[in-house]
Amino acid sequence: METLEGIQPNRQVMAFILMVILSQSRPEPVHYSVLEETESGSFVAHLTKDLGLEVGELAARSARVVSDDDKQRLWLDRQTGDLLLRENIDREELCGPIEPCVLHFQVLLETPVQFFEGELSIQDINDHSPVFPTREMLLKIPENSLPGTLFSLKSAQDLDVGNNGLQKYTISPNSHFHILTRNHSEGKKYPNLVQDKALDREEQSELSLILMAIDGGSPPKSGTITVRILIMDVNDNAPEFVHTPYEVQVLENSPLDSPILSVLARDIDAGNFGSVSYGFFQASDEIKQTFSINEVTGEIRLTKKLDFEQIKSYHVEIEATDGGGLSGKGTVAIEVVDVNDNAPELTISSLTSSIPENAPETVVSVFRIRDRDSGDNGKMICSIPDNLPFILKPTFKNFYTLETESPLDREHRSEYNITITVTDLGTPRLKSQHSISVQVADVNDNAPAFSQSAYTLWVRENNSPALHIGSVSATDPDSGANARVTYSLLPPGDARLPLASLVSINADTGQLFALRPLDFEALRAFEFGVGAADGGSPALSSRALVRVQVLDANDNAPVVLYPPQNGSAPCTELVPRAADAGYLVSKVVAVDGDSGQNAWLSYQLLRATEPGLFGVWAPSGEVRTARLLSERDAPRHRLAVLVRDHGEPPLSATVTLHVLLVDGFSQPHLPRAEAAAEQARAEPLTVSLVVALAAVSSLFLLSVLGVVAARLCARARAASAGGCSGPGGGLAGHVVDVSGGGTLCQAYRYEVCLAGEPTTGEFKFQKPMFPNLLVHDTEREIKASHNCRNSFVFS
Repeated sequence: METLEGIQPNRQVMAFILMVILSQSRPEPVHYSVLEETESGSFVAHLTKDLGLEVGELAARSARVVSDDDKQRLWLDRQTGDLLLRENIDREELCGPIEPCVLHFQVLLETPVQFFEGELSIQDINDHSPVFPTREMLLKIPENSLPGTLFSLKSAQDLDVGNNGLQKYTISPNSHFHILTRNHSEGKKYPNLVQDKALDREEQSELSLILMAIDGGSPPKSGTITVRILIMDVNDNAPEFVHTPYEVQVLENSPLDSPILSVLARDIDAGNFGSVSYGFFQASDEIKQTFSINEVTGEIRLTKKLDFEQIKSYHVEIEATDGGGLSGKGTVAIEVVDVNDNAPELTISSLTSSIPENAPETVVSVFRIRDRDSGDNGKMICSIPDNLPFILKPTFKNFYTLETESPLDREHRSEYNITITVTDLGTPRLKSQHSISVQVADVNDNAPAFSQSAYTLWVRENNSPALHIGSVSATDPDSGANARVTYSLLPPGDARLPLASLVSINADTGQLFALRPLDFEALRAFEFGVGAADGGSPALSSRALVRVQVLDANDNAPVVLYPPQNGSAPCTELVPRAADAGYLVSKVVAVDGDSGQNAWLSYQLLRATEPGLFGVWAPSGEVRTARLLSERDAPRHRLAVLVRDHGEPPLSATVTLHVLLVDGFSQPHLPRAEAAAEQARAEPLTVSLVVALAAVSSLFLLSVLGVVAARLCARARAASAGGCSGPGGGLAGHVVDVSGGGTLCQAYRYEVCLAGEPTTGEFKFQKPMFPNLLVHDTEREIKASHNCRNSFVFS
């Protein structure tokens, strides 16, 4: 007991105690009886009624019959509850000489586990005749033997038992002997030949008799042997054994030809009548195969391996015979000592290979353990590894159930390989192991989980329809249909959002698509929910938030707010001629519907009536004077300002500013309506002057050689390129920086002629020498254009 406490864990000790308690409280077994050699399939009993169960309960609880030995000789019809024979039963094969012959079995109900114990008694029938070991035996009898002397004869063997076994012996009629049947201490019947009268060798030296063995069957069966009797000369002393009975213990694992013991018998006669020879007396075939005896020395040796689990002891009778035919009997009791040569055995009666996760305590397997050894060698301990969520419970005799200790989690572990170890308490200890594989079946206990709780997707506006804009992803740790994820769009929180026309989702992959082009200026961002549902029953789901950010594209050109461009009379900006350089003339105000860099505007002076006079500050659109004004500067100016964003590619707009130079803000100036009327009155006069000038020029050209006119014109242009005198001469080479910061990228040349009428103060701007620059100012000529005082060139 100390060894058990030192080795076994608490779980095994508790299992052993529970097994003992259950074995003591089990119900009495049910008893049945059947004749041997009954045909297979024969009815034995109706178990439903005998076990006190309801009709159909055997099938509902998965009942089965388990026998103590390895062969399943019984079969249970679960539907009818009938216990039937699976095969013919030979009582002699099953039990041999043991009487009564009882087949022990158990009825196992798996759900819930319950046992019933039963016993089937096998009734013997008279199917064997008595058989003698030989067909003839020789008996030597001295002639001086006295009447009443008993002579032992060979006995017959009958495999049947009870009344069907051997009952008596008879001998053929004669005048010298009769048969006396005697019972052995073990219940066997032996024949003894009884001498009725004195023998006379000279009268008859040999007799031949028929010995018959008869059993008690109906009808009886018999066997015979011929007994030859030789009448011998006188030998008045029989051998006697020194010790009887002999007792010896032999280990079952003793090697072959090992000496068991030596017997010794003495005969006080002299000569041949005193010489003794040894042999087995009435030995069975099993004894003859297992042991041998030396006829001279009386030494007994082992000739066949011993097996304690089959035969635990042998009772051997030895006969010592002298030369005169007299014999003495001795007995040897051989006890086979058990050694731990059988490992424990484990037999699975019921096994469940798959268990649903989250299930409560569940029976995985029902099994039985057995050890063919005895004593401590046959005591067993059953265990499984401690790190598994399973426990062993003893149920009935050596039956155990393997059960789950707590609900299992397939996502934590989907398969268990359980090794059941059965160890005996022998020396040395032997053990056997059996592995059971248990699959954990999936239950839909996990909802899909998104990789992110919120997704942000970026889409550039004006996208193509059905554009893939991103994906959402959810995983489910379950398996099979429970892990198959399906995606869907959830109704938006804002009912005004037309989500169904904006995006769609692939139900299998979670890919999101924009259904139509998006407009950043109309919808900069929107949010919606995405659901992920698995294929379980019932289905589990989760949701994630998706935010779509629309990225701006440069699809809106700048729009000028000031000066207004509505097609009405232009707005004129007044600038005093006394203004200093950097005087704020006006400010161009523009907006862009885009955002970011696409809405970042810069301003640039594209064209000007007098390029060096005004400049535009690129960041703000402010128009300022680039230098001091003078009396020589034209009173009216037209500025073309380019407004451009910084998108890719950039978009732009152009606006025209009208600037009027005044001597002071107190100087009257024509309103727009009056200026338009004056311009209308001046236009006929201008047309007339042009026509007259054309006529005069034609006459002049006809009268003057073309070459002289060309030279004079070339000389006049060369003089004007060299420089103009007067107050405005210092402006000839001035460059106004209006690019990026506003610098013009090329030089421009103009001819400026001051008209003879001093009251108008107007300049004539001719076309530039580069054909790619347009001048929008209308040439006005109030007086004769040929009366030009000064000529300026601006670059």
